[in-house]
Amino acid sequence: MSDGCDLCEAAVITTRYFESELCWIADCEICEVPMVVWREHGDSPPPEQREQMRILLGTVADRAIGEGQWSFDDHMRNIPDHYHAHARRPFAWRRA
Repeated sequence: MSDGCDLCEAAVITTRYFESELCWIADCEICEVPMVVWREHGDSPPPEQREQMRILLGTVADRAIGEGQWSFDDHMRNIPDHYHAHARRPFAWRRA
């Protein structure tokens, strides 16, 4: 845990879908899509943990967004030092 890290704090401020000792999954406060967050503070989880989180996020995203209606995005734009990944809707960044 890192002082001042919003993801370490893990405050429940949006829909919380899943929690375990490995990670938690909730709607991203900014993007409003399911996001998986590693419980450890760091940007490089071991590959087996990363894959497990990807699978867990997939299960939630299939229910919340729709099977085949999202893509996995683990480019950490706003909080680059704490691993997290989003389930993005198609064309999420495109402006109308």
